[in-house]
Parts: sequence; C-alpha cells; structure tokens
Amino acid sequence: MAMSSSRPYMIRALYDWIVDNNCTPYILVDAMMSGVEVPQQHVNKDGQIVLNISPTAVMGLSLDNQAVSFNARFGGIPTDIFVPSRAVLGIYARENGQGMVFEPELEPEPEPTPPKGPAKKPVVEKPAVKSAGRPSLRVVK
Repeated sequence: MAMSSSRPYMIRALYDWIVDNNCTPYILVDAMMSGVEVPQQHVNKDGQIVLNISPTAVMGLSLDNQAVSFNARFGGIPTDIFVPSRAVLGIYARENGQGMVFEPELEPEPEPTPPKGPAKKPVVEKPAVKSAGRPSLRVVK
C-alpha cells in the first residue's frame, strides 16, 4: 500500500516545536518547482528562497498536506504565498539552525492526455485453458 508523503507532517511538527521554543521558523523553498508562488525578485541564484513563517510575520498561515500558504509583506506589499509541500526543502529555527532538511521530491508526472479521435474498443481475448504447467502472459495489441 502506497503511503502519502511524511513531509507535510514533519513540517507541522517542526513548526510547532520551533514556535514552542520561542524561536523563529524559517522554510527553505525550491522556487523553481511548478505551483510555487513567491516573489521572484527575492529568489536567489540557486532558485531558492527562505521564508519567515513565524506567527508575527505572516497572516492566515495554513500548513496542510498539500501546501504551505499564507500572506506576508515583501517591501511593504501584501503578497499571497503558496508553496506545495514537495517544494519545501527544509524548516529550521533562525536563532540556532536546528530543524530538518528534506530529500528532494520529484514533481508528479503530468496526467497523460487521451488521444483525440474515435475511441477504440478494447480487444478482450479469453485466456487459453492449459491443463498443467506455469501460467503465462501475452501482449494483446
């Protein structure tokens, strides 16, 4: 059985731990991943951005299983931030650097688009019944 990513759970747990210890939680984000909405003028040459997500720095913080989202000011301009969980590379306390760095997570494959044109009915062949021996598979085109 495939399990969901543990990353959003770890982000939430570490956020709570950092805040409970009166420290400032920062997240390191891969700003080049699809779906990331951050102010590009603040992204470094490596395509990353560090964001302060402390309760005093952001409004409407949401740490759900799909993404980290909030509103913050950049240069005095209110900005909506959206970071898919897979784009969070790490979370740590500014004061002492304690936290966690995550393994890179691949972006999901795009859904294949069905071919255009008339739909073909699948060909279903009945398997040949063998009296004994190993089961076998064959490709049906």
